[in-house]
Amino acid sequence: MILRLLTSGESHGPGYVMILDGLPAGLPLEPEMINRDLTQRQQGAGAGLRMKIEKDRVKIIGGVLENRTTGGPVSFFIENLDHKNWRGRAVKPFVVPRPGHADLAAAVKYGYDDLRPGLERASARETTARVAAGAVCRMLLAQFNIRVGGYVSAIGPVIADLSQLSFEERIRRARLSSVLCPDPQASQAMEEAIDLAVKTGDTLGGVIEVVALGLPVGLGSFVQWDRRLDARLAYAIMSIPAVKGLEFGPAFENSLRSGSQVQDAIDLEGGELVRRTNRAGGLEGGITNGQPLHVRAAFKPIPTLRMSLPSVDLSTGSAKASVYERSDTCQVPRAVVVVEAMTAFTVADALLEKLGGDTLVEIKERYAALKSLQVESLSLSGESHIFWPEENHDDS
Repeated sequence: MILRLLTSGESHGPGYVMILDGLPAGLPLEPEMINRDLTQRQQGAGAGLRMKIEKDRVKIIGGVLENRTTGGPVSFFIENLDHKNWRGRAVKPFVVPRPGHADLAAAVKYGYDDLRPGLERASARETTARVAAGAVCRMLLAQFNIRVGGYVSAIGPVIADLSQLSFEERIRRARLSSVLCPDPQASQAMEEAIDLAVKTGDTLGGVIEVVALGLPVGLGSFVQWDRRLDARLAYAIMSIPAVKGLEFGPAFENSLRSGSQVQDAIDLEGGELVRRTNRAGGLEGGITNGQPLHVRAAFKPIPTLRMSLPSVDLSTGSAKASVYERSDTCQVPRAVVVVEAMTAFTVADALLEKLGGDTLVEIKERYAALKSLQVESLSLSGESHIFWPEENHDDS
């Protein structure tokens, strides 16, 4: 791993610090592009009331001079405006764990005498810092004409029909929807489902799809288990709060078919190797194969409900209903940019691992030398090989 990402902060503390280490020197950074992604994280149908308080903006702390990276760790600070409402205030005990949250496990693991410390760090508010890091990684990828974009394909029982839309069109149309869904009819049904959940005090999950376009062949590796790009993407995306399932391409649908129906056949067109389909999601053997990288992430419904759930008061041992904490009804539209961020971070890391180099200029030179899918760029001889010579046993 070349890139390293650390975050620090609590949901209602002063703010979040992000440190991104491993970027090359000379990368132009545009703070407003980072702030644009932070704004995207705050918007969307189903968002909670806190998003009316926060106005997330980055303050550059280090690693950037004259809007270019220096090669040192890049660090940002993002202020929590809601902190002023908690500073100096006596907070009543939080002793009833919410089913589906980290509350109970955190208290056991860390020995807390109140559940709030676990809640504060486990909160999805932490993804604010990740979105900032992802925006920087997008700027790096854009230098190589690589684009990462996402959209919502399902919320609750509503599933969009996207079969006739290209990935580019899905991404474009999603920006016209309050739920970031490219299908107008499904968007309306999703909005209605969210409105109903608000009225009943319930919550909804859904599915987010993210694609990376313009990737070269050869990112990732099969030589060790932890270098497979699909494994690294799964690790990164599954770390997002509430993500409970992941697939590349239509993986679960593929599992119900025969092998002859799901492999992406290879053709030769004008000297270039092309695929008829992309059911592998752009990865074979843990390596990018030149097709769009296609990831689908399943989000569980947020477990903080106005409709209380059975629990136990840990200070008395008596049965008690869980307490409602201000939260979203549906986080899925807001989480699109979070999945994009973790995808961009992982792909950027794989790209830097492939190319090496300390400066953007150096990396661009190496990128230009990468092999393509042209048959003439390959070096297969067509000759027989003896890969494992017979051992010479001396029996005398």
